[in-house]
Amino acid sequence: MADTADNAKSRLNWPQVRTLYVRELRAALRERTIVINSILIPVCLYPFLLWCVFTAMMFVMGQTEGIKAQVMLKAWPGGHPGLRKALQRDPRFEFLAMNVTVAEAEAHVREGRIDAFLEFVPAAGPAAALPGNFEARITCNRTRDLSVTAREQLGGVIEKYRAEWLAREARWRGIPAEQWQGFTLASQNVASSRQLGSFILGLLAPVIFVVMVAVGCFYPAVDSLAGERERQTWETLISTSATRLNIVTAKYLYVATIGGVAGLLNLLAVMLTARPVFAPLMEKAGKVIDFTIAPGVIPIAILAAVLLAGFIAAGMMVFAAFARTFKEGQAMITPFYMLILLPVVMLQAPGARLSVSMALVPVANVTLMVREAVSGSFPVLPIAITVLISLILIALFLRLAAFVLRFEDVVLGSYNGSLFKLLREKLLRRRVAPSDTTQGIA
Repeated sequence: MADTADNAKSRLNWPQVRTLYVRELRAALRERTIVINSILIPVCLYPFLLWCVFTAMMFVMGQTEGIKAQVMLKAWPGGHPGLRKALQRDPRFEFLAMNVTVAEAEAHVREGRIDAFLEFVPAAGPAAALPGNFEARITCNRTRDLSVTAREQLGGVIEKYRAEWLAREARWRGIPAEQWQGFTLASQNVASSRQLGSFILGLLAPVIFVVMVAVGCFYPAVDSLAGERERQTWETLISTSATRLNIVTAKYLYVATIGGVAGLLNLLAVMLTARPVFAPLMEKAGKVIDFTIAPGVIPIAILAAVLLAGFIAAGMMVFAAFARTFKEGQAMITPFYMLILLPVVMLQAPGARLSVSMALVPVANVTLMVREAVSGSFPVLPIAITVLISLILIALFLRLAAFVLRFEDVVLGSYNGSLFKLLREKLLRRRVAPSDTTQGIA
């Protein structure tokens, strides 16, 4: 493998780069696979999936509204006919006669034959000093949604009756409510409808943004190198007057452009479709949410698209440089693609914020930067560190790409190996070369 020093030391010719860049974009727009997988799917896929998910949720909620929870009851409590009427009149429950032992009833709940088992037992401990006091015990299966729902609904009815009974008994004894209650609990939500909308978009949009930038870069990165070799047009391209550096730079800018545009279009599509997608669910819950985005989000989103697309495009092209066919390129890029998604998966917690330490984590820092911007927060120092780290990583990947493309067999696609194999061979050669030279002189 011979080093091509002329190409390695050549300088960028921007008119050549611009010409090649426009050629790559025109060819990509004529390629149906790239247009569908890098542009149409990012724009339509996630809004459509969100609509399907929430439509399915509404359908399931509608179907389960009329389902009665099957509750097995051991015995009604004595002295509380009001509680019995409240439970019997509730249309959400269907009470079954107790014709088995307690252990068998618990087994029925465990096996999913019934949703809950309700029994009223005498109070134990200090509570037993009050005549007629009892304890309501509900057995449920927390691995089944219907069982958990039945437990919550039963508990709500019993707690409501208990509060009304205590208030009635206090009035009968002449005790004011403020004396026997001691204290009350009240909660207030100070978040505006716009803040709630920003919070929801801050959880969804950045993750989808990163995934779609990666998807947008995937196919162009493979096609720009492995696709050229498979179509047998790579040798013709490098035999032109354009230097290898200009060719690779144009291809890199083309891949980064497609990835960045795909991410921005998808982010815009999610923001525009969030209102109609979430509206039915929010109306059912009695909440109003405003998904209006602050103007400052747009420049942050563009900056994030440039940084993320530049980093992902550089990394994917380094791995795709060793592929001789489109299929090989997909296999070589997939590990890098999965590695990109790993930080995104770890950021699903709503409490994750862009701090100075998180700004040092690649991909995660850009994701959190978009989330903070959508939420209306713009921390200057973490954003500056995120930009700096992203630029350093892009420079390192481009430096690695320049090193890889020094070798003629890699450029021509005749090298049978991967990036790690090439690095291992070159490092070992440098270590072994002095000893080989010494033996030859001896």
